[in-house]
Formats: sequence, C-alpha cells, structure tokens
Amino acid sequence: MAVQGFAKDVVDVLGVRFHRITMAEAVEKILFWTGDGGHHLVVTAGPEFVMQCQRQEALLRLVNSADLVTADGIGVVWAARRQGRPVPERVTGVELVPQVLAEAMRRNQPLRVYLLGATEASLAACLEKLRAQYPAHAFEGHHGYFQHPELGRILEEIRVFRPHLLLVGMGQPRQELFLRDVMGKLPPLVGMGVGGSIDVWGGTVRRAPEAFRRMNLEWLYRLITEPRRFRRQLALPKFALKVIASPAKREAP
Repeated sequence: MAVQGFAKDVVDVLGVRFHRITMAEAVEKILFWTGDGGHHLVVTAGPEFVMQCQRQEALLRLVNSADLVTADGIGVVWAARRQGRPVPERVTGVELVPQVLAEAMRRNQPLRVYLLGATEASLAACLEKLRAQYPAHAFEGHHGYFQHPELGRILEEIRVFRPHLLLVGMGQPRQELFLRDVMGKLPPLVGMGVGGSIDVWGGTVRRAPEAFRRMNLEWLYRLITEPRRFRRQLALPKFALKVIASPAKREAP
C-alpha cells in the first residue's frame, strides 16, 4: 500500500527537499515501487550532499526531482527540526537496504538486486554475505573500477538481469549523477546510491560501533578511522553555519 500524502510531506533544508518519512514507510514505498513498472530514484542525503547541491545547480535539480530523499545525517535531522517540520528519524542507506530485503523476504516477495561499486574483492564478499542472509533474493553485481568503454557491456548485463533494485556505490554525487544518466536506458527499477555500504555489508569496512551511532557521533568515528575524510567533513560546520544564518520557519509539523 502506498504511503498517503507522501509527496506533500516534505521539509526544505537549504533548498534540498527531504521527505518526512520513517524507515518503515520508506521500506513500504520502495517495495511498492519494485512492482509498479516505473523508474524511481532514491537518495539518502546528509549535510555533505546538501552542501554539494549548493555548488551544483544540476545536482540540486536532480535531488529535488527524486522520488524519495531521506535524512541520512543527524545534521539534516537538526536542520529540519529548526524549520519546525522535523523528520521522524534518520533513514540511512546502509540500514534501509537490509530492511527492504528482510521485509521482502518476510512477505515472500523475491527481488533481483544488482550492485555496482566497490573493489572486486569487496563486492564479492558483499554478494556472498547477501546471498547467504537473504536466500530468497537474487544478487548480481560488478565492481566500480571500470573504464567508460566497459559501461555498455555492464548496462547490457543489468538489462538482461532485470533487477528490481540497482544499488550504486560510487560515492556522492557521482552515483546519483550516474543513475540519472543510465536509468532511462534500463528496464523499470528502483535506483539508489549506497556510497560505501557495499564495503560495510561485505564486512571489509566496519561501521561505527553502536555507542557512536546512539550518540549521533558516527561522523566522528569515521573521521577517527579515516583521517583522509577531514577535508570532506569541513562541510559539516559550513552546513551548520548556513542553516543558522537562514531564517528559521515555524510551520506546524
């Protein structure tokens, strides 16, 4: 069953439209889309992505035309609350996909899932774990380190497989721009950028411990374990300052 009033229930965060939706509602929507015969784009966005949209008008247009944009970051949750239209919870890509797969299995709704991204070894580890954990579903994939001349062959492989879900892990915003360019060349599906989730699902990269996630400090754990992210995470204070400088709205939730 589709979520009623879904398209209208949004909040604007620095020009990016986020849907005020729970994890359960997002799962429901994606499962509905896998069978409706259309193309659908799902974006999970945090402060870094919002700041990228400030610099790229084409990216802003793309995200605001997506079928679902979820708050993947405590900074977005805070900004939405400041607007007087809070989102119910964070809906992260690394958690959303497993919940979709688990719920589909519970409903005896087998899915075909194609993963594009990560290294060959990391992708292989991920596919092995997903096939073991969700045996009702079919999984295929290709690593993300391919050259442009190989793209045609990969798209043909996807067309033959006819996935319900196309999960692209190339990092933001490359993965969203990639999906924009290729989805029209593919059969109906739900396309979603998953960043580094393929590494996490496969066990080659460890996600932040529960204590960090509970305190909304996952960004700090990633900075500690991946110091090279420092330059990217400079977007976080810039995002906060920009939100504070923008007029706070007090709309009814």
